[in-house]
Amino acid sequence: MSQTDTAGAAYAHLDLLDLATGLLTAAGLAQAPARVVANTLVEGDLLGHDTHGLALLPGYLKEIESGSMRATGDYRVLSAKPAAQMWDGMRLPGPWLIERGLDVLIPTARELGVASLVIRRSHHIACLAVYLMRAAREGMLMVLASSDAASASVAPFGGTQAVFTPNPIAMGFPCSRGDVLIDISASITTNGMSNRKAAAGEKFGEDWLMDARGIPTNDPQVFKQDPPGTILPIGGLSYGHKGYGLGLMVEALTGGLAGHGRADPKEGWGATVHITVYDPEAFGGRSAFLRQMDHVADSCLNNIPRPGMGAVRLPGQAGLKLRARQLEQGVRLHPAIAPGLAPYCEKFALVFPVPV
Repeated sequence: MSQTDTAGAAYAHLDLLDLATGLLTAAGLAQAPARVVANTLVEGDLLGHDTHGLALLPGYLKEIESGSMRATGDYRVLSAKPAAQMWDGMRLPGPWLIERGLDVLIPTARELGVASLVIRRSHHIACLAVYLMRAAREGMLMVLASSDAASASVAPFGGTQAVFTPNPIAMGFPCSRGDVLIDISASITTNGMSNRKAAAGEKFGEDWLMDARGIPTNDPQVFKQDPPGTILPIGGLSYGHKGYGLGLMVEALTGGLAGHGRADPKEGWGATVHITVYDPEAFGGRSAFLRQMDHVADSCLNNIPRPGMGAVRLPGQAGLKLRARQLEQGVRLHPAIAPGLAPYCEKFALVFPVPV
């Protein structure tokens, strides 16, 4: 099977991890951060977030080669208080910075109850749900938000000109019924999905976009128009004030607290990040937290589904089930991923894994 003949193929996750690590180190990233970045991307695919898994790797490799993603060095601590820090990420790989941040925040939250970190000038941080798993396994409640001041694709409610990125915000916490992983954006869809559909000549099933005149559309080619179209906020044309408000909240948590964002010169694809970790033991206690959240979870899971729908699930439940299955049976990649990586495999003399 060729590197591009991969439709429907499944791959051992460790083979994908080794390939991604090899490509990143060949491009110039040190072994330790390369492994962290590779693991984050493969975990994204394991969870089914295939626009934020290995689909990102060609872009990351290009950024390393151009110098836009820094391959060496360390972050700078700009402010440090007992429960709050701010870092300059120095445009280092986002997954590496987030994991280093959790190394600091989790023990601090155990000591003080809560710990927060804001990172300015991080590079892209990939799939937010991946990081939530770690915090939930540690018994922590984690909030994570990200914005990219270098780009804009979402207009404020009532407007037609892009101001925001999709501005994802995520929360993860432990639950006896299965850890809850909430990973959503303030917009109806994402840049990654819009770009994928545009490249494939596909359209969305509904009018999730808007042209520069304010006319709704399902065609992602609208971004190529002059002036370009935008992604609608959550709530669409009728209730988009909700997504607009959520987007502003993310901007305040990220660029606002970092003192660095859209008001500053653009540096290229990247992220401004907010992380807060809470230890339930510092509040009502872990057992009380689980009693409350288990009750709510049961009320959701046992809810009578509306006609035509399956059973109600908890956020992250389907992804974690898929992850367990793919760890055992192999990771099914989106058909565009292997062709996107083929030029780099050839350039660095690495072979794409054989399907399982």
